Amino acid sequence: MIVTIIVFVLIFGVVVIAHELGHFLIAKLNGIKVLQFSIGMGPDIIKFTKGETKYVLKLLPIGGACMFEGEDGIYSTAPDSEEKDGQKPEGAFNDANVWSRIATVFAGPFFNIILAFLLSLIVVGFSGEVIPTINSLTEGYPAIEAGLQEGDIITKIDGERIYLQGEVTFASALSGGEPMEIEYKRDGAKYTTVVTPKFNEQDNRYYIGFTIGETIQCKGLDLIRYSVYEVRYWFKTTIKSLLMLVQGKLSANDLSGPVGIAATIDETIEVTKPYGLPTVVLTMINFAVLLSVNLGIMNLLPLPALDGGRLLFLFVEVVRGKPVSPDKEGLVHFVGFVALMVLMVFVLYNDIARIFIH
Repeated sequence: MIVTIIVFVLIFGVVVIAHELGHFLIAKLNGIKVLQFSIGMGPDIIKFTKGETKYVLKLLPIGGACMFEGEDGIYSTAPDSEEKDGQKPEGAFNDANVWSRIATVFAGPFFNIILAFLLSLIVVGFSGEVIPTINSLTEGYPAIEAGLQEGDIITKIDGERIYLQGEVTFASALSGGEPMEIEYKRDGAKYTTVVTPKFNEQDNRYYIGFTIGETIQCKGLDLIRYSVYEVRYWFKTTIKSLLMLVQGKLSANDLSGPVGIAATIDETIEVTKPYGLPTVVLTMINFAVLLSVNLGIMNLLPLPALDGGRLLFLFVEVVRGKPVSPDKEGLVHFVGFVALMVLMVFVLYNDIARIFIH
């Protein structure tokens, strides 16, 4: 359990630091004063001030924040930043050009995508990548009837380009039994067939009826290319999972919070431990890729208190030619923050309940 906690803190810490570092660096480049750079939530355990910024490490290893001068209409009360003679302090967030503010807010999620790519370089560089080559076919399933053969490489599913094994597995599991148009390559030529996945009651999911996956080693440009494909894969699965949540195909009970993520990390460590420490480390790095992409996308949702919500107000300002009242925007984000905390409590309860029942 101690190992799990350490790994959890490291993964969350790296992902959150990358996010807040994005806000921090782009704010600095645009002359916006950063009052506080904090990692975690809850009581402060370490804090110090360097230059104009207070750096804080908090007790709970989840979340983080970059507080800008004048954000939401709130200004610092430090002697060197108080309003003097009716003048606002220099470096206020709202005084920056609107596109500078958009870049500053967007930088957090964007740095998460950059982090995911850098971590993917490590994973793909050491373990290679698994491409969608058919290894074997299963009797009684539709792949054989559709004319697929061993050695075929899946290139498209329903018109969507496929590069990795996981994309085929994900598409099959989410097919709902609907016919799938599959493009594949055989001996350099491309063919198309239609497959209707078959439901497996024991696994409670649909299968096309083949095993798939060929590991290739990636170097040079291939390393960069397949690292991009890896990030693309997690990006797609996150977006599609969110759409399923909106469509009611998934429920709030399917969400996982920090406790659920920690439990998943613990299970993954136990499963990969027999294969040696390098496998455990690479698997955890890959998990960090998933988490970083998730954090980046979730923060871009146009909801109050999230980066996406702030971007929405900024784009409204671009259209209107003038900003929304900071007081009104601050109120909206405060309400959103309260709602977000309620959701976090709900997810935390579900995580604990699942572990207890299990």
